[in-house]
Amino acid sequence: MNTETPEARITAWLATQQDAMLAMLEKLVNTDGGSYDKAGVDAVGAHIKAFCESQGLAVETVKGERHGDCLRAILPHEGGAPARGNHAANIVLMGHRDTVFPKGEPERRPFTIRDGRAYGPGVSDMKSGLVMNMFVLAAFAKCGGAPGPLVGLFTGDEEIGSPEGRAVIEEEARGARVVFNSEPGRPSGNVVTGRKGGVFMVFDIEGKAAHSGGNFEKGISAIGELAHKIVAIHALTDLERGITLNVGLVQGGQSVNTVAPSAQGQIDLRYKHPADRDEVMARIHDIIARSFVPGTKARLSIKGEFNPLTQDPAAAKLFTLYQASAADAGLAVNGEFSGGCADSGFTAQQGAPTICAVGPVGGNGHAPEEYMEIATMVPRAQALARSILRLEQAGL
Repeated sequence: MNTETPEARITAWLATQQDAMLAMLEKLVNTDGGSYDKAGVDAVGAHIKAFCESQGLAVETVKGERHGDCLRAILPHEGGAPARGNHAANIVLMGHRDTVFPKGEPERRPFTIRDGRAYGPGVSDMKSGLVMNMFVLAAFAKCGGAPGPLVGLFTGDEEIGSPEGRAVIEEEARGARVVFNSEPGRPSGNVVTGRKGGVFMVFDIEGKAAHSGGNFEKGISAIGELAHKIVAIHALTDLERGITLNVGLVQGGQSVNTVAPSAQGQIDLRYKHPADRDEVMARIHDIIARSFVPGTKARLSIKGEFNPLTQDPAAAKLFTLYQASAADAGLAVNGEFSGGCADSGFTAQQGAPTICAVGPVGGNGHAPEEYMEIATMVPRAQALARSILRLEQAGL
C-alpha cells in the first residue's frame, strides 16, 4: 500500500494509539455518570470535549435540561471549494455517555485490566465506543483525507430512552450521509444490522381503600385490577412476530389489612416491524381503559421509546462496506439482529443509512461482569476509518 495515502497514514497512526486509548477509557470509566446524574454525565463530556479540542476539533454543546448535554465534535470539509451533493452531508459517529449504574459504582469497582480484557461500569456500553470515535476523529484531523464533514455526536441519556437526546439525534440524522453507532461489538465480533423498537410505559390504577376485615365489601382493589391487566398485557406477546410484553415492575397497596387503593405497573414492549407498534399500543390502551374490577380507574403514560433499526438498501451497502473494511483490519464480521434498543433506530427512521455496534467487542453489558476485549480496540477503529474513506466507492 502506498504509505502516502490517507488510509495508510490513518491506520498506521491508530496502530500506535492503544495505550493512549486505554488511558482515556480509564478516565471515562472512572468518571461516574448514570443517566439521572446530569453532573456526572457532563463530567464525562468534559473529558471528551477537552480531548477533541486538543486535536483541533471544534465542539458544540446542546444543553440538556434534566439529563446530560449533547456534544457535537466537528471536523469540517477539507479543501478550498465547498463540498457538494452527498459530500456535503455529515458523516456521523455516534455514542452515548450515560450508564445504567447507581451513584458511586466506579469507586466500588474502578477500571481494571485482566487477561486481555478491560472491566468497569460502562466499559463496553459504551465508553470504549466513545474512545474509539474520539481517536478516529483525531486521526482524520491529524492525517487528513476526510471525504466530507465529520461529526462526533456524544449524547447523554440513551439508557433511559433518550428523552432529551432524541430530538438532537433526529436533527443530526436528517442531514447525515451515513451514521456509525459505536455501541459495543457483539461477543461474536459481529455488528448489529437490525434492532427491535421499544416502548416503556407506566400505568397507574386507582381503587378504593377499606378495612379488609370489617368493611371488605366497601373496598375496590387496585391490586386485583393490576393482576387482571398484567395477564391481559402479557397475552399480547407474539413470539413468531417478535412482539414481547413484560410487566417488569409492580407496586401497590397500603397495608396487608387494607383493600388496595392504588397500584402501578411498568410495561416493556418490544417489536420488530414499525407497523406493529401502533397495533399493539391500541390493544394496550384498550386494556388500560377496561375495568376488570368494577369501580377502578387507570391511566397510561409513555416514559421512553425507541424506534426499530431496519436495514434499507443504503444501510445494506453500508454494512457490506464495513464488512470489507473490517476484513482488511483482520476481522471477520457478520450482521446480527438484537432484541435490544439503541439510538440507531432514530437515525434509521430519519432515512440515514445506519450501522450499529461498530465499537470494540464486549459483553455482559449492564452487569458487574461487563468487559471489553482490548485487542479489538485498534482494529475496530481502523475498520471504521477505512469505511469512512471508502464511502464514495461504495456508492454512499
